[in-house]
Amino acid sequence: MNKQEARELLRCHSLIHEDLEHPKMQGGFLGMLRPFQGELIEDNFHELMTIIEVLADELEKPSVERELIAALWGICQYTRAWALYPDSMLQRNNLLTIEQINTLDDWIDTISYAVMVLLEGGGPEEALSNYRHES
Repeated sequence: MNKQEARELLRCHSLIHEDLEHPKMQGGFLGMLRPFQGELIEDNFHELMTIIEVLADELEKPSVERELIAALWGICQYTRAWALYPDSMLQRNNLLTIEQINTLDDWIDTISYAVMVLLEGGGPEEALSNYRHES
């Protein structure tokens, strides 16, 4: 995956892509949560981690593109708001199992840790250490 492909996929996973009919808009990371079809798509998580790895040097620059931060922050925040908070729409409507909640929580922790480390200039090896340890 090159940087342009990574950016395109990130736009889809974060629901900010201009093509609303793009398949990843509906089946990507945030798309799988709204509307929730009862299943978490693990490949979305792995694809996001690959995107972060491909864009690692962009996230370590002194000035980071606003769209990159907005997309990654949005994925984390909307997942919390829609699925992880006890009063979130998916929990309030009993649409997630405890296992699914724990999985999403782990995924968001892994994503946010990787982005935080890269923004701090900690390098891709440390940023992806939790992910590589779990995989």
